[in-house]
Amino acid sequence: MSEEILVNVSPPETRVAVIENGIAQEIIIERTAKRGLVGNIYKGKVCRVLPGMQAAFVEIGLDRAAFLHASDISCKTRDELGQPCTINHLVREGGEIIVQVVKDPLGSKGARLTTSLSVPSRYLVFMPSLQSAGVSQKIENPEERARLRNTIDAFLKESGCRGGFIARTAAEGVGEATLKSDMLFLSRLWGDIEERHKSATPGDLIHEDLPLLLRALRDLVTPEVEKIWIDSQASCEKAQQFADKLIPDLNVQIEYYAGARPLFDLYNVEDEIEKALQRKVELKSGGHLVIDQTEAMTTIDVNTGAFVGHRNLEETIYKTNMEAAQAIGRQLRLRNLGGIIIIDFIDMTDDEHKRQVIRALEKCLSRDHAKTQITEVSALGLVEMTRKRTRESLEHVLCESCPCCNGRGSLKTAETTCYEIFREILREARQFDVESLLVLASQEAIDHLQDEESSNLAELEAFIGKTIRLQAELLYTQEQYDIVLI
Repeated sequence: MSEEILVNVSPPETRVAVIENGIAQEIIIERTAKRGLVGNIYKGKVCRVLPGMQAAFVEIGLDRAAFLHASDISCKTRDELGQPCTINHLVREGGEIIVQVVKDPLGSKGARLTTSLSVPSRYLVFMPSLQSAGVSQKIENPEERARLRNTIDAFLKESGCRGGFIARTAAEGVGEATLKSDMLFLSRLWGDIEERHKSATPGDLIHEDLPLLLRALRDLVTPEVEKIWIDSQASCEKAQQFADKLIPDLNVQIEYYAGARPLFDLYNVEDEIEKALQRKVELKSGGHLVIDQTEAMTTIDVNTGAFVGHRNLEETIYKTNMEAAQAIGRQLRLRNLGGIIIIDFIDMTDDEHKRQVIRALEKCLSRDHAKTQITEVSALGLVEMTRKRTRESLEHVLCESCPCCNGRGSLKTAETTCYEIFREILREARQFDVESLLVLASQEAIDHLQDEESSNLAELEAFIGKTIRLQAELLYTQEQYDIVLI
């Protein structure tokens, strides 16, 4: 499988697209004015402790206080009697604490924090609270796991470093000298962070994670990546300097793209972004997916659509679900959907078909950088899964709630608005002694009143004994209206 990474840079934003076999699989957008906070380390101040939630709110200099749960506090977890420590034992109001953001503010929720600090490099993650070596679960070779552990343990003994390291997936097969260089770099970086923490005041940013361009080099480059295209000369030079200094054995070509055609147009990335904002995803067979994001979860419905198959119903359903599983794996990465995800595959009666569909979904998600967990098909025919969410989805980054429907996705009909107007006119006429009433509403509602509801409007005028005048307001939505007493 061939992979390329495209980086589109402009003053207000940076966009990164991961291309696999010519098709966009992942799109990350970071805006200069709204940089992500994940990985940033702050000196915080506990502003409120909530024993009932076993959590605390911490002020770290953001618009909203950040959330810290007791389970995310790295210290002793049990008291002298062997009972789990409560939040009151772990923090106190007004106390200072060093914390790291693990989840950006999402919607109405503040940032999520942890005190289990970690500082990543290309091949390793340094954790001051860890006192041993760890290896990524994605590295399955027992001999390679043992080699990495021995290399880390040897460095910890030689250097006397307070803390531990976890070998990332990218560390597989990397030489001992490179790993030790990485560990030395992280040890020095942590020393700098500790020095800044000593002089910092509550709310201060102690350590900021890398911008998107450099994070992409650190986190997204795999052995399959053949080339990195960057359409900014200055950013390309910065990326090459970063790679030469911190990832010297990165065997990937970093090139400046100076073509006349926009970089993202080469692989139709702009079209993929537009498609990723739609509810409906067409499948090649004629079936389709319907994806809905809500506050609590994301739901994905699989439909056969125009696909009628060639043999029998069960085979048609199986083929549609298999194609849908692959499409879902890609859409989760492309749209960066996280949290709880419920997939309603078309009902299958064959247990082997169910297993094959789940295996196909797991295989597609094996390349996903975000951690996922998938259950088997439930008794109701649903597949429940979770995908770790650390930043906003593509839709939340690029879109906002519709001002007409406030995110509901539907509007009251002009007919419904007209009947609400009739009821309001009756209320006003009973309460106030006026000669006439002026109705201000959208053009659609006024047209409906003058056409379909004209007879009802005339009856209402006769019933209340007052003149009713109509006036269209171009800026009113279909649901808005006002009754003015004259």
